[in-house]
Amino acid sequence: MQLLDLIENKYKVISVVGMAKNAGKTVTLNELIMEAVDRNIRLGITSIGRDGEKQDIVTYTEKPMIFVNKGTIIATAEETFKLSEAKLEVLETTDVRTSIGNIIIGKTLTDGHVQIAGPAINEDTKLISQKMISFGAELVIVDGAIDRLSSASPAVTEATILATGAVLSRDMDKVIEKSAHQVNLFNLDVVEDEQIRAIAEEYIKRATVSIINDKYEVTTLDIKTALNCGSKIAGVLREDSKYVVIKGSLVAKTLMDIVSRTKKYKNVTFIVKDSTKIFIDYNDWRYFERINVKVAVLEKINILAVTINPYSPGGYYFSQSDFLNKMRKILSPIPVIDVMISGGI
Repeated sequence: MQLLDLIENKYKVISVVGMAKNAGKTVTLNELIMEAVDRNIRLGITSIGRDGEKQDIVTYTEKPMIFVNKGTIIATAEETFKLSEAKLEVLETTDVRTSIGNIIIGKTLTDGHVQIAGPAINEDTKLISQKMISFGAELVIVDGAIDRLSSASPAVTEATILATGAVLSRDMDKVIEKSAHQVNLFNLDVVEDEQIRAIAEEYIKRATVSIINDKYEVTTLDIKTALNCGSKIAGVLREDSKYVVIKGSLVAKTLMDIVSRTKKYKNVTFIVKDSTKIFIDYNDWRYFERINVKVAVLEKINILAVTINPYSPGGYYFSQSDFLNKMRKILSPIPVIDVMISGGI
């Protein structure tokens, strides 16, 4: 089985996101490109952030470039469009802006390496993906950026592949722990009550933090985000409070401030749009679980597979077989692939 077996004829737009730089994300992307070439699938490729350069512009380490075949549709900023080694035909210069120029949609006229720098805003990424499909892309791949999982959001892509690896820690168990935590966040429970879902979606659109009680009545707080407002949220919780709807990010400090000021948090479920909005590490999450903090999402992230890279640019590496087998055991039934070894799943 190959990665494309999990995607072909099922999804039109998917993302590849990394737990960190040098986790194997670009290698995973290149594997998908090679499999698509073998199956004569025309790809569309864009990015949230920048990828494809020979040397990482943040860490200055060597990294794999993105090699595409003739006929690939790409969406990249003007500056990186000019840097691509493959010859490109301009299909459309869009109104979507980035810090290095407007996004240009092009088609490769020759095989070669390209650099990809796509939109930074989810809505723009979704728009650009649809434009690439209209220009003939059969599958669009959105490449995630450093420490950002926003491209995995269901608002942007239909499914995602998570890349992780030894770069996260010298301790294999810690890498597995952190990776499993991210997968568990992707698999958080979805709000099932349709009335609650409708209310939560409406108030998230209004960009407010809101409290829903057991009679479906809503109290809106005069704050735009939950960041640094845990105390205010705690202060308005009542015995009949059932849900706290969070617009934007949910971080550990917000929850810490709430649970330290009221026991009423045990009556409520905190709702976020999807798990890309949650920024809570493994240890804090375990603590919140122990004290019965409940978090749910409106949209679940569809994780197709996890790819692993046992090598770190720091000069250390894990046993490939041990790393692969342990990760598969922990993440089962999610497919786990070592992208440094050819041969599929």
